[in-house]
Amino acid sequence: MLEEHRVALKKYAYAVLDSVLKFAMENKLPYVSIIIPCRNEESFIGKCIDSIIANDYPKNKFEVLVIDGMSDDGTRDIVKGYTQQYSFIKLLDNPEKITPVAFNIGIKKAEGEVIAIMGAHATCEKQYISKCVKYLDEYNADNVGGTMITVPREDTFISKIVVLTLSHKFGVGGSVFRTGAEKPIWVDTVFGGCYKKEVFKKIGLFNEELVHTQDMEFNLRLKAAGGKTLLVPDIVSHYYTRSNFKSFCKNNFKNGFWATYPFKFTNIMPVSLRHLIPLAFVKSLIVSGVLALFFPIFVWLFLFIISLYILTSMHFSAKIAIQKKSIKYLFIMPVMFMSLHIGYGWGSIWGLLKASISKRFWKNVRAILKETK
Repeated sequence: MLEEHRVALKKYAYAVLDSVLKFAMENKLPYVSIIIPCRNEESFIGKCIDSIIANDYPKNKFEVLVIDGMSDDGTRDIVKGYTQQYSFIKLLDNPEKITPVAFNIGIKKAEGEVIAIMGAHATCEKQYISKCVKYLDEYNADNVGGTMITVPREDTFISKIVVLTLSHKFGVGGSVFRTGAEKPIWVDTVFGGCYKKEVFKKIGLFNEELVHTQDMEFNLRLKAAGGKTLLVPDIVSHYYTRSNFKSFCKNNFKNGFWATYPFKFTNIMPVSLRHLIPLAFVKSLIVSGVLALFFPIFVWLFLFIISLYILTSMHFSAKIAIQKKSIKYLFIMPVMFMSLHIGYGWGSIWGLLKASISKRFWKNVRAILKETK
């Protein structure tokens, strides 16, 4: 009997010690503010919030700030339901209805030492917050993010093809957060991002003139100031992308537009050079094609450029067809790749033309060129 009491007392002592250690560890964890900008996201906002609630980070060590752009669907009612159930979830208004304003409202209201940004179309895995916090400290990074797994909104063949195009290296180039990495690496930008709050005191807030690509511009500004952004492959989020062909094409054009139009608003390089490759490709086709009308020799240049592109596209499409064990990928993937690159390139040309009528654009371009010399 005495031995049984001794064993029971020992187990109790270990349980108390474990609780004390757990409390001490949790108490050392930084408080995290998670910012979710949204507008008319009734189909996705619940999934997003649920994935955050399911995280293993202590519930008393984080808050969720949903910054709503005055939604007129059921989004606000859904979020209000969560705020009534969970005290760490708050709903804030964004009368301007644009993403960078939402980010800045959240940052100003955030109580956390760490600020994480999550898209309303995204969900995160169970250890997302704890891993972000861990790697921020372990690598002394200023911003940490992970791999974004693109997920189709509809279960159709074309939706899966869109996702495949946006996840392939030939499709999106050096966008590592889309294509993945084998180990933690330093990068220019990540999806979402988990920042030390001091970063915003050091380099300022998001540029509210940039309706899109504001995160890219901010992270490049952070890099220019000596800050470091880390991508960790085992930090995983899932992003529900527009996945019908019409939306895919429209989105390509819009993304291309916002790769060049920001030059009107900032005097630092607002995007990485890889974002300007589709612009160079489409411009080379246009220039060589126009010159070919007057100088026959340029016909060969035009044919060389387009032939090289098609052969490269067919090469990657054939590899996909072999991997998927279906010949149909050999025919549809080149169409998808070209739709992505041509649409993005045309958008970039339009963005450049629209921005170039502003004196501010030329002033910014001169500053950027001077900085890069």
